[in-house]
Amino acid sequence: MYGRIIFLNGTSSAGKSSIARELLQVLDEPYFHMPVDSFHAMRSRREIDADRLPDVLRRTWRGFHRAVAGMAEAGNNVVVDHVLSEEWRLLDCLGLFDAREVVLVGVRCSPEETQRRERARGDRPAGLAARQFDRVHAHGLYDIECDTTTATAEDCARRIGAFLPRRPLPTAFEKLRARLRPDLRAVVR
Repeated sequence: MYGRIIFLNGTSSAGKSSIARELLQVLDEPYFHMPVDSFHAMRSRREIDADRLPDVLRRTWRGFHRAVAGMAEAGNNVVVDHVLSEEWRLLDCLGLFDAREVVLVGVRCSPEETQRRERARGDRPAGLAARQFDRVHAHGLYDIECDTTTATAEDCARRIGAFLPRRPLPTAFEKLRARLRPDLRAVVR
């Protein structure tokens, strides 16, 4: 049995990790929170040459995707927080995950609020969310969306939890796979 993947996509500081933490509290089934930031944090802290950095980051993201796929293939439910700011990331995930078991959640937040959160956090480059804003949601399709500008992480988690038993088919991931990766056959489990 393939585990479900609740895939939270949004800019930096949009509230994905906060929603993920709340989901772990409100969902009845066991879930693992797999934030991409944790994978970046596992890397050694040595300075990486600017010319090597893109390759290191790409390998990190690819490894992260495969770790998520492995957990789900082993039957574990996973909450992922992600930043689909580069198209190849979505394409990679479309090729790895059982699209029927992915619940794609758009996590939105106003640019003004993400900027305020970035300043308050102090651990993000200024303007990171603003640079990601247009690209993160460019694929344009979700199963459900939340806006953390006004809704709390708990409200968003409860809304997602209530959506799970009645989620429609085909899923957003199935539609995106058909549109963006027609070379792939549907995964049947």
